[in-house]
Amino acid sequence: MKKIPWVVKPLVPEEVYTDREEFLEYFYKAALEAAHRRTMSTVLLGQRRMGKTEIFKRVVNRLFFEQDPESPDAVVPVYFSFPDTVFNEKNFGKDYVENFLRFYVGFYTKQPQLIIDNLKGEKLLSQIEQSRSLYPFTRTLGLIIDLHEDIETGNSIFPIRDALGMLRRVSDIDDSTIAVFLDEFQNTRLPQYNFDIVGFMQEAVESPTCPHFVTGSAMSILAREIIGRGSLFGRFDGMNIEAMTGYWGTKLALKSAEYRKAQITEIMAPVIAERCGGNPFYINAVIRQAAKQNQPILNEKTLNKILAVDITSGFIWGELNDQVTKWISRINEYNITKWVLYLSALDENTEEENRGRLNIERIQQELLKREGKNVPLDTIRDVLIKLSRGDLLEYLELGGWFRRVKDPILLEFLKVWGRIEVEGHNHNLVQYDLESRYGKALKRFHEYKGYLAEVHMSQILISAQNKTLKGHYFNSEKDIEIPWRFIFVKNRMRLESGKGREIDVIAASGSEIWVCQSKWVTGKKIGIAPLKDLISQAEIVKKDLDPEKIQMWIFAHDGLTKQAQAFAEKHGIFWSKRQEFDELLEHLGLRKLPDL
Repeated sequence: MKKIPWVVKPLVPEEVYTDREEFLEYFYKAALEAAHRRTMSTVLLGQRRMGKTEIFKRVVNRLFFEQDPESPDAVVPVYFSFPDTVFNEKNFGKDYVENFLRFYVGFYTKQPQLIIDNLKGEKLLSQIEQSRSLYPFTRTLGLIIDLHEDIETGNSIFPIRDALGMLRRVSDIDDSTIAVFLDEFQNTRLPQYNFDIVGFMQEAVESPTCPHFVTGSAMSILAREIIGRGSLFGRFDGMNIEAMTGYWGTKLALKSAEYRKAQITEIMAPVIAERCGGNPFYINAVIRQAAKQNQPILNEKTLNKILAVDITSGFIWGELNDQVTKWISRINEYNITKWVLYLSALDENTEEENRGRLNIERIQQELLKREGKNVPLDTIRDVLIKLSRGDLLEYLELGGWFRRVKDPILLEFLKVWGRIEVEGHNHNLVQYDLESRYGKALKRFHEYKGYLAEVHMSQILISAQNKTLKGHYFNSEKDIEIPWRFIFVKNRMRLESGKGREIDVIAASGSEIWVCQSKWVTGKKIGIAPLKDLISQAEIVKKDLDPEKIQMWIFAHDGLTKQAQAFAEKHGIFWSKRQEFDELLEHLGLRKLPDL
């Protein structure tokens, strides 16, 4: 195992950590640019367990160890995670100032142990006094210590305001730079704090010398209630973190399997990533469960079995059950919250005009039927809004309607959880039922190799954005300019019903759409028929989406027949055989296709 220096311990082993380089580089560079007063406070938004905390920890560690603290451009990194336990104003202010002292003195005196040992109170102050000679501190160190004493003795009238503002005050006085990384920021809005935190942060986050980077595990609270309105509105730049692409999810599954000594096949790795919705926590949980059960994942049947076990009693169950239970305990004032959450997971509105919307009237009828309670619609709506604050469903505030969260594993969990915790069914029987249902499920992927190539095609388009690629890779005489940004890149998208209407890969920019097909056929070349299907799909896209330009591209493992090559040239279809495809992957710094 690689030994990486840290002051904030990362949770994911280095051997497993995958992707997220874009975010690591963004926040690292943004922190350094603050030394030149070019950085705005930023919020990192995304669903739970997408790796946000891990990104902040890794950036803070890098900033701590890769800079020279005596450089005039040095940036002091400070990491703080807002607790969800009860704090009074004095304790919170004292804790916040002591955390600042540990990072401030630890960075300038090159003493990571100040942070790692988590010294507090007199022990911390004593160690700091012994460290004065290690760096020529200005009077600001004395100001921080004086504030700590004032909070301790009760001489600070507003300890929260003074503590939150101290970091900016120090950076302003010294004209130095401090980058503040705040995790679990949604906890500033939870009921355990009967004092205002967010209101006092307005001045602090506006500082060009002291930008604040914030994230948390409740996206709705962060986006709608803290950053989207009130005193902090308009004071943050925003960055979204989404599920891993199929390519990176595949790589994570393979790395996790190697690290945990679980057996999965190359062609099942992208299927695992897809079934887990690209969520790194779910992917790792499935691999851990496979290792625990000593069960190789060789096909969809074995994957379904592992998923059933983990959703009902494994790592996924433990994490999501804790998340749901904690949130419900905070908001369960009507004693119907569990039922409403369970019924919202079961509700599948298939009405064409209202597809995806939760039917509140149907939830009301089910409550009456199952619990004998005639609950007013306004009460159900209030419960749904509170559940949406915990990201357990989505609330479309402007439209005033709700929909289930876009998380296939969470939805399946809620159905299982509801049967056990709400309806009171036997846990073992529920697990048996899910395993049985999954065991009978139809294969979602009839051609594993083809899907593996699709995943790589998608990543090629994502990685090549705003680049010019040699025409050689596509059997084109001209070089290919890839759009500067794709609005979306999707696999297995169906615009029309019927055979041959499912598009393997579709990527859309503002004016240009790529329609792609994967044919992992070995031992023979591809003929004209698949190219005609590709043209038909492109015509549907043109009719439905009306782009200025459509580009067609096919991956044919062993290439095209001569007739198909002539057909492709006539209709402007790019094509790549295995050799060219692998060369293109290597050119973009991606992993080549495996030998299967």
